Amino acid sequence: MLKYIKAVIDFVMDILETVVFVGSIFIVVYLFVLTPNQVKGASMEPSFYDGDYILTSRITYKFRSPQRGDVIVLKAPSNPDIEYIKRIIGLPGDTILIKNGDVFVNGRLLNEDYISAKTNTWDGGCVQEGVPYKVDQGDLFVMGDNRPRSSDSREFCEIPEQSVIGQVFYRYFPVGKVGPVTNPLPQEERVPSF
Repeated sequence: MLKYIKAVIDFVMDILETVVFVGSIFIVVYLFVLTPNQVKGASMEPSFYDGDYILTSRITYKFRSPQRGDVIVLKAPSNPDIEYIKRIIGLPGDTILIKNGDVFVNGRLLNEDYISAKTNTWDGGCVQEGVPYKVDQGDLFVMGDNRPRSSDSREFCEIPEQSVIGQVFYRYFPVGKVGPVTNPLPQEERVPSF
């Protein structure tokens, strides 16, 4: 009988060790490697819809710099407890110009097949129609793909790179759209062009 009880205790201890080990790995991965996020709102339509589930890499930008066209999750400038999903449009040192609904970066028209509507500006916003806007060093200029319904750098100006949580790299729901999230811009348009 004593042998049986010892075997049960050993079995339970093995299970607990496994659970603690797996839980520790999960916590490390969640805090430092990748994070699941849910898209809230319509600011990234048609690329992402309200309720989509995505995975965000927290380590991508430890190995490379952010690139124009990357989709990122960031802390909202007005409330760091809220997370936004946006696309990087301007890199440090870039000059952004919005004219007649088109976006120009460093004097070149940005080919944006992923947006739902032309790019608008608002009175009192950070960016005005036809007025160049220079992105400071250490900052990024971000916009949602659904330009009429996105609160972004046109309104709250550039964001510090430190507010970026990570790069969106995979969508895992809805089932019909499962797959990697890729940068739609050609390689030569992703990096600074001066």
